[in-house]
Amino acid sequence: MNPETIIGKHYRPGTELYHILITHSRQVRDKALRVLDKHPELQADRQFITEAAMLHDIGIYLCNAPRIHCFGTHHYLQHGYLGAELLRNEGFPRHALVCERHTGAGISLGQIKERNLPLPHRDMRPVSLEEKIICYADKFYSKTELGTEHSIDRIHTSLRHHGNENVLIFEEWNALFG
Repeated sequence: MNPETIIGKHYRPGTELYHILITHSRQVRDKALRVLDKHPELQADRQFITEAAMLHDIGIYLCNAPRIHCFGTHHYLQHGYLGAELLRNEGFPRHALVCERHTGAGISLGQIKERNLPLPHRDMRPVSLEEKIICYADKFYSKTELGTEHSIDRIHTSLRHHGNENVLIFEEWNALFG
């Protein structure tokens, strides 16, 4: 599987959106691979992480986020499950789970219902080790500040907007992967 071939089906190379997606995805991939290099005892699937990290945000073009050149009709919060649908249609159900479960520190069914979020009513929290590593790595990079790695304090501040439980999950991951 070549992630950039799949990305190329939905994004036009040479556009600003393609550049943003590829740059961000490479940053997340490289951070996730550094976690593996630092922690070989985790015995995570390196090939899968390499592929899935590149594809985790494939659904952003379907969302309305003009700041990152996305002019779709969906709420940005929906990019994960929309990307998951794209990857399921491509025949990659395991990769699809990374898309669906990487937002914040994951989103529980309870959070979706309590906050009336525009998401399908199912648990969207990372389950596998590989999903957790990619979700963790993703928190260090934004698509609006390419090339900048966020500090732990900044990540905490960002996650706190979605509830303190997200900060606690991230701290657990940081203890394992940092």
